[in-house]
Amino acid sequence: MDSNLKREIILDNYSHPYNKNIDNVEGYIKVNSNNESCIDNIDLYLKIDDDIITDVRFDGEACAISTASTSIMIKNLIGKSIDEVLKYIENFEAMLEEKEYEDTDFNEAIVFDETYKQGNRRTCVTLPYVGIKKAIKEYQDNK
Repeated sequence: MDSNLKREIILDNYSHPYNKNIDNVEGYIKVNSNNESCIDNIDLYLKIDDDIITDVRFDGEACAISTASTSIMIKNLIGKSIDEVLKYIENFEAMLEEKEYEDTDFNEAIVFDETYKQGNRRTCVTLPYVGIKKAIKEYQDNK
């Protein structure tokens, strides 16, 4: 994918983030994910039914990369089982670490495939994934 298309996808997800909405989040698991070295501070709200992520929403302030990463991640995770989500995250992190990975279900998330070239941006890209893992752990601990 060329760099102009990547930039366009990131800017679109930053300008028009998917599910940046916290109306009616009763019954959702809420977790915070933030980067202490910058402004990035995101609250994630997960709805999990029978081990399936049925909805994810978010709110907060974050840079374009974190916001876009959150928006894209949400699109990719809704409807997946917890096991599928954890496998997806493991695969995504492998991509960011320049390890072997499968991109069959990344969709727009493939725009972050060269994040390793800017190590400081890795934290921005992974911020929402840290939150998702916290929420899944909370869900599993309370089952």
